[in-house]
Amino acid sequence: MTDLLEKSQARQRLRSLNEALDSGALRQVARILNGGLSPSDIAHLLESSPPRQRALLWSLVEKDLEGEVLQYLSDDIRGYFLSQLNAQELAGLLEDFESDDLADLLQQLPDTVIQEVLDAMDEQDRQRVEAVLSYPDDTAGGLMNTDTVTVRPDISIDVVLRYLRLHRTLPPMTDSLVVVSRKDDYIGVLPISRILVSNPTATVREVMDTEIEPIPVTLSDDKVATLFERYDLISAPVVNDQGRLLGRITIDDVVDVIREDADHSLMSMAGLDEDEDTFAPVLKTARRRAVWLGINLITAFIASAVIGLFEGTISKVVALAVLMPIVASMGGIAGSQTLTLVIRGMAVGQISSGNVGWLLNREFLVGALNGVFWALTVAVTAALWFGDLLLGGIIAAALIINLLAAALVGTVLPLFLKSRNIDPALAGSVILTTVTDVVGFLSFLGLATWFYQ
Repeated sequence: MTDLLEKSQARQRLRSLNEALDSGALRQVARILNGGLSPSDIAHLLESSPPRQRALLWSLVEKDLEGEVLQYLSDDIRGYFLSQLNAQELAGLLEDFESDDLADLLQQLPDTVIQEVLDAMDEQDRQRVEAVLSYPDDTAGGLMNTDTVTVRPDISIDVVLRYLRLHRTLPPMTDSLVVVSRKDDYIGVLPISRILVSNPTATVREVMDTEIEPIPVTLSDDKVATLFERYDLISAPVVNDQGRLLGRITIDDVVDVIREDADHSLMSMAGLDEDEDTFAPVLKTARRRAVWLGINLITAFIASAVIGLFEGTISKVVALAVLMPIVASMGGIAGSQTLTLVIRGMAVGQISSGNVGWLLNREFLVGALNGVFWALTVAVTAALWFGDLLLGGIIAAALIINLLAAALVGTVLPLFLKSRNIDPALAGSVILTTVTDVVGFLSFLGLATWFYQ
């Protein structure tokens, strides 16, 4: 009930702010921004505003709020605001950032600026950030936070409680303490809930959990997300190759990974970046989209070249030009269904060398069944429409061929691209569409040429 009330109040404040913006009451806007909205709400408002209004809103945000707001902005918009600041301003703005968030943010800046910002930090903060920066941002090392509470296995629960009371606050998402040796070798975890219900005289070794496996620092972020989902984790320790504790990953960072992967899969299908700014300027947007349009134009020319090979046949049987799009379209849709399924299976770790054969078999049979069913449907329709039984048979055969090709390519293509370190979500749909267009036109027009000449 409280959450619903808070959400309702936040929506009301946003409405009031939009009304104040429309009326030009900047003092009221500043008061609502800095006194009534959370940093995440301010970030959402900035991302939902056109460039000129966004710049005005940012100028009204108080300095001590800017760092928190930046954490919730998309990379594209955050990078723009950061580019307006010098190294000293950046260092002051980012002092309250957690090491993993700060490392992600710094990677958007030029190397010279990164070094200036690091030099402006105190020694402890700099070491923490440099530890995270030393790993790629799409690995466990890039996700981890070095701010971790650790305890030794030989102390009592009473000592642990007294140690915790010495802290003013605990790091966010602290659901357990990490148990390590004197050399910082990982041993296990001590859940906070277990501390509260255990005998104060018991030792950490007696009540700790040793079944929680630490996450290797080089593990990819998508596999980290899979582990969190599979075992319902809130946080997890990160270790190096020697088993030494380096930090921990928390669920809030994993949620970001899941959302980024989902955005990436969706946007990549259209050749867009997952951090694409909805309200980016015209020239910037046009430039980004032009590249993908150019790639698609090349594939369209390839399909057109195939059609051009059968110009003579099309001129004799005009019905072929009417029916051609059906064959290509059906193949494209069938292939996209298979491609999407396989890419998702790869993303969640369900596809391996042991089950690829079964999946390929299944998709091939599905393609055959759908091919026969829809081939008969289209064949009867085409024969009745143009009064030509031969034409109906030709398009039926072409549909079956194309749907079988779509099933084969849709299954094998993402696996092949992944093995070549090419993003299947980005390149898969373009290649698949080209293949199904070419196979569809080639089979339909090729068969027509064979039977009509």
